[in-house]
Amino acid sequence: MAITDYFIRYLQRRDTLSAEDLSRLRALRTENETFAPGEVIVPVDRIAQRSCMMLRGLSARSHQLVGRPEERVITALHVPGDFVDLHGFVLAGLEHSVVAVGPVEVEFVSHDQLIDITENFPHLTRLLWMATLIDAAVHRQWLVAAASLRSSAHLAHLLCEIYTRLNAVGAAGDHRFSLPLLQRELADILGYSPIHVNRAVRDLRDRGMITWSGADVKILDWTGLSGLARFDATYLDMEQMSR
Repeated sequence: MAITDYFIRYLQRRDTLSAEDLSRLRALRTENETFAPGEVIVPVDRIAQRSCMMLRGLSARSHQLVGRPEERVITALHVPGDFVDLHGFVLAGLEHSVVAVGPVEVEFVSHDQLIDITENFPHLTRLLWMATLIDAAVHRQWLVAAASLRSSAHLAHLLCEIYTRLNAVGAAGDHRFSLPLLQRELADILGYSPIHVNRAVRDLRDRGMITWSGADVKILDWTGLSGLARFDATYLDMEQMSR
């Protein structure tokens, strides 16, 4: 199976791919797998032989607390086009697992193919490096949001970010997107209780900024929502430039 077009769009949003770049990406052999909600896609602390790319759905980077296995902290959400564990290509093991949020379809790329790219395609190598740096920038921004935003504004920031990332690869548009998160999962992400998350969702609805039914979210007032969140997409590095 050929590599997902979502990743190609992810790269093209930020740089121009040559015919040679595109040919090499489309020649990558991948293994397609599906996962049910809550299933582990990438296990913690394992030496990887392949890296995982999101094709459909949503996944989360999940950390178990030492001595408290019933508790977890979610430190990232992954959308179509994301390499969820590209850093595992050069690390001995991961300190977190990646779990499916709702039904998920992924593609696995063997590390021998990534080694070939890093040895023979310097431009693509820089773009893979870029992808890991953007992933790190998103993580830093989550820390900033957690430290500076509260309740409704924090949730608004998450909604603005996820929509922007999905829209950038063509997986969402018209300010509509799918976010199959339970309130307890939102609580794990935002660091609130489910009751506080429920209040934040209700507040954004009451302000006329969003509608949210099941997994379907529609942003009714982007200016208001992004203003409340103090959302600035600069950290997603979506400027197209030569890299």
